[in-house]
Amino acid sequence: MAIKVYILKKSIMKSSVDEYLEMKAEIKEKKRLEKQTNPEKTLEEKQKKDLRAVFVSTSDTALQALEIAGISYEGDIDLDDIEFCKVESQQKCICGNLHIPKLSDVLGEKIRMYFFANRRNIVIIDDEEFAEKLIKRIIASRTKPGQSRERFLYSFCIKFMDTDLDNLGRYEKKIMQIEEQITLDDLDDVTTKIAHLRKELLILREYYDELHDFGKQLEENENNFFSGKNLAYFGTISDRADRLMGRTMYLLDYIGQVRDTYQGKVAEHQNANMEFLTMISTIFFPLTLITGWYGMNFQNMPELTHGYPFVIGLSLVVIAVIVFIFKKRKIL
Repeated sequence: MAIKVYILKKSIMKSSVDEYLEMKAEIKEKKRLEKQTNPEKTLEEKQKKDLRAVFVSTSDTALQALEIAGISYEGDIDLDDIEFCKVESQQKCICGNLHIPKLSDVLGEKIRMYFFANRRNIVIIDDEEFAEKLIKRIIASRTKPGQSRERFLYSFCIKFMDTDLDNLGRYEKKIMQIEEQITLDDLDDVTTKIAHLRKELLILREYYDELHDFGKQLEENENNFFSGKNLAYFGTISDRADRLMGRTMYLLDYIGQVRDTYQGKVAEHQNANMEFLTMISTIFFPLTLITGWYGMNFQNMPELTHGYPFVIGLSLVVIAVIVFIFKKRKIL
């Protein structure tokens, strides 16, 4: 994939590398002429006319994109090394790692991206075209990202979080369905379902925790790469992640309660089985005693001639008495 360039003006303008370089040269020439005519212009006024852009690249063209953007990064660029979301500040740029679970398959492979930013440009490294899709959604939305890199990063992060709350709502419905299933004594595959949902929620909780720290690290603005008046955008990112993490924690507590309910149901069934076995043992213990007594071979034993019908009758009487006692005590 060729390097994609998005110019940050009042709205995002898609461009090419050649067009970007031409625009950059034109602005540089204008600034040179203005410097001759108005040398007392403030630094802030000069920076307002700087060309700001977002470069989207794959791993293969990452170094080329960084060079065009004027970003110097000291380190290796390997998307496979990304294991969590974080921000790293260097002397000449800021580097961010994004490790995003796919909502359709939370336990599967994650979306991995780098982003680099200096005082003018942003470079996003992505091999799955996820970043480009997000930027297209930003362009299509009513909200305009404006000229600032801070506003763009805010819009970018919010866009990949904007369906997470609905997704957590679907988790809540799944847990409610499991709870209803337990109430109806349908315990098939309940353990598997609970374990699967719990694993996914634990991954999401860790992800939102990382995003919360991610936003806080951007807001700290360690090397002053961002404008102080726009740092509130990064605070909004951490606040959104914090709310999502709180919602996930609630769902983990909820599924823990459902698991306790399930274990209670299993214990109840086990107790019922033990009660049934106890009743069977209680009924057959006296019968075992009778058969053992009359199974002994001694001389002069009573009922030796007509003992068989007698033992049968005695056994039936014993069973009837025990059943009567159980029913009277509401055991049966």
